[in-house]
Amino acid sequence: MNTLNPYLTFNGNCLEAMEFYKSCLGGKLDVSTFGEAPGEMTDEEKDLIMHARLESEGIIIMASDTNTKNGDVNFGSNISLNINTNDVATAEKLYAALANGGKETMPLQETFWGATFGMLTDKFGLHWMINCQL
Repeated sequence: MNTLNPYLTFNGNCLEAMEFYKSCLGGKLDVSTFGEAPGEMTDEEKDLIMHARLESEGIIIMASDTNTKNGDVNFGSNISLNINTNDVATAEKLYAALANGGKETMPLQETFWGATFGMLTDKFGLHWMINCQL
C-alpha cells in the first residue's frame, strides 16, 4: 500500500509545532535533534529538530527544523494537509483544535458533494482541510 506523508520544515519551532499537532491529533511523537547526529554543528544547531514523526490513527506527519546551512524556510500557500474522517464529531474536534490561534478559511459545514468540510490556517501558517464524507 502506498501512502502520502507530509514532511514539514520549520525555522526553529518544529518541536513546538509538532507538540501542538500531537495535542490536536493525539498519537505518538518521536523526535531527534541535530545534536544526536554525528558531525560538526554550532551550539544553536544542536537543539534544532533533525527529524520528528507524529503517528495517530492512520495519520503520519514528519517534520524538521532547517539548519543554518540551508537558510530560512519561506512559507507559502502551496500545500494543504487534508484529514479525512467518517465521523462528524471527530471532524468538529479536529477543526476546533487546529483552528485554535489560527484563522478560518471556510467554516466546517455540510457541502454540496455530501461531506462536512472546512478549511483553516493554523497558528504556524499551515493550511488544513478537514473532510468528513457523510
